Amino acid sequence: MSAAAHVEIDRRRLRSLIDEEKSRFVASHPRSRVAFERSRESMVGGVPMNWMDRWVGGFPVVLDHAEGARLTDIDGHTYVDLCLGDTGAMAGHAPAATVRAIEARIRRGVTAMLPSEDSVWVAEELCRRFGLARWQFTLSATDANRFAIRLAREITNRPRILVFNYCYHGSVDETFVVLDGGRLRPRDHNVGPPVDPAMTTRVVEWNDVEGLERELAAGDVACVLAEPALTNIGIVLPEPGYHEALRKLTRSAGSLLIIDETHTMSAGPGGFTSAHGLDPDMLTVGKALAGGIPIGAFGMTPAVAERVEKAAIDDTGGIGGTLAGNALSMAAARATLEHVLTDDAYGRMLPLAERFAGGVQSVISELRLPWHVVRLGARAEYAFSPQPPRNGGAAHAVIDHELDSYTHLNALNRGVLLTPFHNMALMSPATTPADVDLHTAVFRKGAQRLI
Repeated sequence: MSAAAHVEIDRRRLRSLIDEEKSRFVASHPRSRVAFERSRESMVGGVPMNWMDRWVGGFPVVLDHAEGARLTDIDGHTYVDLCLGDTGAMAGHAPAATVRAIEARIRRGVTAMLPSEDSVWVAEELCRRFGLARWQFTLSATDANRFAIRLAREITNRPRILVFNYCYHGSVDETFVVLDGGRLRPRDHNVGPPVDPAMTTRVVEWNDVEGLERELAAGDVACVLAEPALTNIGIVLPEPGYHEALRKLTRSAGSLLIIDETHTMSAGPGGFTSAHGLDPDMLTVGKALAGGIPIGAFGMTPAVAERVEKAAIDDTGGIGGTLAGNALSMAAARATLEHVLTDDAYGRMLPLAERFAGGVQSVISELRLPWHVVRLGARAEYAFSPQPPRNGGAAHAVIDHELDSYTHLNALNRGVLLTPFHNMALMSPATTPADVDLHTAVFRKGAQRLI
């Protein structure tokens, strides 16, 4: 479709619709509003964690309960949940097998700074799924990334890491740096960085082979930390041959390749790594592994594990944590991987994401909108540019905050919960075709009001 064929969005009408949807949201969520106003007296920003205040209605809905692919707030509204805790609840809310394992484990002790038999099973299962032979556990994907970076620096004796423009790897300090006119600068809203990240990090655009080769040539990069597709600036997929080049260039430069599967575990039971035959030196993952119980993990090849063990690391605080690998997390992870996020579950989730993307695309085509939709396994996302961007800088440049606000409010007010940071939808084992079709209908009516 040519750009000339696209319809124009009436911005004045868009702003009017946003005001209308905000008023509707406020009027229909009185208890959530009262709870939020009360919480501002005891919590910074009125929420337990500041991301919870990123919803666009002026205050967040307050959770009452959630089960499967449904979430109910304290005002009694039930939503089809396509946010799923921004991946943390990809297994669905309160999956029965995980709940049973948690109930059984919590009566037998939660944490003792000792291994449990479940930890062996989970490590073996992660090895089977992702192909990395040795594993360690954390309480978050952020910690998994942080610890993998520290180990990479230790065994390579190199100071820097390399990441991709507008990547996301949790709250790892070194990753909050972007390219701006070819120069590095701290990413906007990076709170209290300990040092200028330009001192610790090299940055290139995703899919830029020449830039990657140039930055690795300096010889000071301990590791390249990469999602196999960018996911937190919109989904930006790798171009054909890019992962092969990434692997070849890191090996040639003597830099370790760390693949972060925390979001891309949506690609299949073994994430993008298994689905597309990647060969990383280390792999990090978190969020969804334990059905909502905090967990992270990082794996490594036998060769990397041997180098780590030879380094005789006697760490005093940089790697580990008192609650890491606790018995409750391990029990929840075993149940989730064994009974919930199974091959059969992915066999249902992936076609649902295809159905979601197809429904969104049908609306875009029907209404001649200058938008696009991209799918990554059980995850899909739409954004407001005619073509999918090929890198993080281009994806950031096309963010449209007004359209984001409107689409989220339009969905929220009609019983569909999207991820607040972007227009992402994730399928769980409990998601149904009717859930997906509800979003398509809501999306269509919302888009029709714009033109």
